[in-house]
Amino acid sequence: MVREVAELRRKSDQELLKEVSEIRTEIRKLRTEVRAGGRVENPMRLRNLRRRLARVLTILNERRRAASR
Repeated sequence: MVREVAELRRKSDQELLKEVSEIRTEIRKLRTEVRAGGRVENPMRLRNLRRRLARVLTILNERRRAASR
C-alpha cells in the first residue's frame, strides 16, 4: 500500500483525475453486475476500488489545500 500511495503522489493532477473517472466507471460496472444477480469474479475488487478511489481523492484534496495556502 505504501508503494501504491507513493506511485499516486508522483502522478500529475490530470492523471489522478483521469484515474478517478476510470475507477468510478469500473465501480459502476461492478455494482450493476451485482444488482443484476450475476456472480462477480472477484468480490474484493469492489472494496479495493473504493479504497483506491478514496486514496486518490485524498491526495487531490491535500494538493488543493496546499495550493490555497
